[in-house]
Amino acid sequence: MAHATPSQTIGPYWHLLLEPSWADLTRFGATGEVITLEGQITDGAGALVTDACVEIWQTSPPISETFDGFGRSRTDMNGMFHFKTIRPGPTPGLGNAQQAPHLALTILARGITKALMTRVYFEGDDGQDTDPVLNLIEDPKRRATLIAKKTSEGSYRTDICLQGPAETVFLDV
Repeated sequence: MAHATPSQTIGPYWHLLLEPSWADLTRFGATGEVITLEGQITDGAGALVTDACVEIWQTSPPISETFDGFGRSRTDMNGMFHFKTIRPGPTPGLGNAQQAPHLALTILARGITKALMTRVYFEGDDGQDTDPVLNLIEDPKRRATLIAKKTSEGSYRTDICLQGPAETVFLDV
């Protein structure tokens, strides 16, 4: 079986994907409500993306010695990525706007020349109806591509489609 080389994916940082602890944001002893997030990435034709790097960033809870707010996971042969983190809370936005709890998510992979950025919100969380970023997306079906579905207590799933009719909303930042 052929494996991706650094030049085919994310350059000299590919080795960080080979260390699964990078997908566990609680690895330094962070406390709080632990949640898991998993998802599958597909391309516009519905094919699995098995060589992607998925990063999450969060500002809530605040960065500390036990919580660095950053994680990185590779997709496996089923196009799946997995993270363990602390449930984010709401964060301040511009002016008086409050942002609903969310994670920033970045995708890097073969054929993607500029990182794709999006957000992940969590099904059932308060504040989504007034979140300034979600409110920029008028079509409810498109907005739903940013909402991770609860699969069990403390576990969520968000599937990402890179293009086509079911394309996930990506942010132009």
